[in-house]
Amino acid sequence: MSQAVLVKSFQNGLQVLLDQDLLFDDLLLEIENKFKESAKFFQDARLALSLEGRSLTIDEEKKIVDTITQASGIHIVCLINKEESKNQIYLNAIHHFEQIRPQDSQGEFYHGCVKDGETIESDASIVIFGDVYPDCTVISKKDIIVLGGLYGKAVAGAEQEEEHIIIALEMAPQKLKINGIKLRTDKQGKWPIKPKIVPKMARIQNDKIVMEILTKETLASVTRGSLC
Repeated sequence: MSQAVLVKSFQNGLQVLLDQDLLFDDLLLEIENKFKESAKFFQDARLALSLEGRSLTIDEEKKIVDTITQASGIHIVCLINKEESKNQIYLNAIHHFEQIRPQDSQGEFYHGCVKDGETIESDASIVIFGDVYPDCTVISKKDIIVLGGLYGKAVAGAEQEEEHIIIALEMAPQKLKINGIKLRTDKQGKWPIKPKIVPKMARIQNDKIVMEILTKETLASVTRGSLC
C-alpha cells in the first residue's frame, strides 16, 4: 500500500496527508486509488476535508476534491485546517446546517477574509472561512455562515422568499438584513473584545431579527427545507 496518501478520520471529517515531493498528476492517481479502496465505506458521507503535507493552489485543491468525490461518493462539505482549534465549532455548525438544509448542496465557499471594502455576492448559500471586516458586505439570496467574525454587513434572503439565517462565530455586525428586515447595531466599525467565542445565529422571529446562541436546538428550530 502506497504511503504517498494517508487518510485519518476525526469527528465529521477526514485528514488527508499528502506526499510533498510526488508530481501532482501522480498524486491524484494515488488519491483516486486510495479512496476507491474505501468507496463502500464512505458512500454518500458528508464530511469536512483537511489536506495536509504540502502546499496546494486553489485549483489543485479543487482537483483533489473532485477526485475524491468521483472515486468514493463522499460529499465534501468544506476544506479546513485540521490544526485550528476552532474547527470543531465550525464543523458542528456546518454539520447541523447540513441536516436542516439537506437540499442546499450547491452552496458556495469563500476562503479568506473579506476586507478592504470588498463585497461578496452569491445566489446560493455561502460559507466564509475568515472574518468579514468593517465596511465590507456579504450578500446571499439564501443563508450566510461566517466561520470567523462578522464585523461588517450581511444581507441574506430575498424579501419574498422563505426565511433564511445568518450564522457567525463572532456576531458583531454593522448591519444585518434578512428577508428584507433590517437590524442596525451600535457597533459601527468596532472590533469586539470577547474572552470566549460564542457562535450566534440571526433569524426572523415575529417580524424582527433576533440573535440566538448557536446550539443544536436553535438550528433544529429553523424551518426544514426553506431553501430551494
